[in-house]
Amino acid sequence: MQNETRALYNAYTNKLAQENDVTSVKGTFTAKPATEQRAIATAQESHELLAEINLVPVESPDGQAVGVSINEPLAGRTNTSTGPRQPRNVINLAGLDVYTCEKTEFDVALPYPMMDGWAKFPDFQERIDRAIGKRQALDRLMIGFNGTHAAEATDREAYPMLQDVNIGWLEKIRTKAPAQVTSSGATVGKVTIGLTGDYRSLDALVFALIQKLAPHHRKRPDLVVLVDRDLLHTKLLANVADATDNASELALNRILASGLIAGIPHRDAPSFPDATVLVTSLSNLSIYYQKSSLRRFIRDEPMINQVEDFQSLNEAYVVEDFELVALAENIEFV
Repeated sequence: MQNETRALYNAYTNKLAQENDVTSVKGTFTAKPATEQRAIATAQESHELLAEINLVPVESPDGQAVGVSINEPLAGRTNTSTGPRQPRNVINLAGLDVYTCEKTEFDVALPYPMMDGWAKFPDFQERIDRAIGKRQALDRLMIGFNGTHAAEATDREAYPMLQDVNIGWLEKIRTKAPAQVTSSGATVGKVTIGLTGDYRSLDALVFALIQKLAPHHRKRPDLVVLVDRDLLHTKLLANVADATDNASELALNRILASGLIAGIPHRDAPSFPDATVLVTSLSNLSIYYQKSSLRRFIRDEPMINQVEDFQSLNEAYVVEDFELVALAENIEFV
């Protein structure tokens, strides 16, 4: 590490120590609430999709979903001459998701050459935080879309999509709301799209998924389609590439140009599973984190030319309303 970098690094660690009321960051410490919130916000703001997903602080490490919004209609009228007004409790406690915050480690090594490069810029400290926050954001999305279980010790080689770090949103839907999942059609284990398929087009499939939502959700303005990039682009383009009729070409152009499928916007979600489509609102997906659970420890390792930053936070992935989700998997074009 160059002398200039060393001075900046020392200033960075000294600032962290002061912000968290500790004498040094070279031992494990619990981040102060303001520092914890800033770290969470830095990660959330680093990706536009995560910025639209709820990051909710909770006191307890486990419990029921807190219900971040009111998802059923409230409007009505009462004839008070025959009875009093009765405010509606629209939160179905029996149908709420439950959560267990699992310790998630975000340990990272920062090689000296990388830090020397960052030292040339005036925002050295912010660059460290942004780089770590961006990777944490992408990891959280990867877990949310691919996580199936929380292993005692994770295995990145066996589960490269972080499937064993935590139970993600899609797995919650599969296990807690199987009626909202379409995974088979005429052929068991396949949902086919095409002239001879279960659905004539991707629009038709998404329209069918919308019908799985509760009636009061079907025309929400914030509905989105999360779709596998390859499914939307590569397979659909390949299907239409050999078409000679203008209708097919126009359909493709409309999807790509308008950003709409079955009349609602589609979003390209990082690490979204292959051959999969999810209809929901992004505000229906949440990550709960246990307050005051952010632990951190930073050390310099000159023998291997790197700085090591150990971070952990207790997190859970939550679907707020299972009536506001519809999932299709095992999709193939025919």
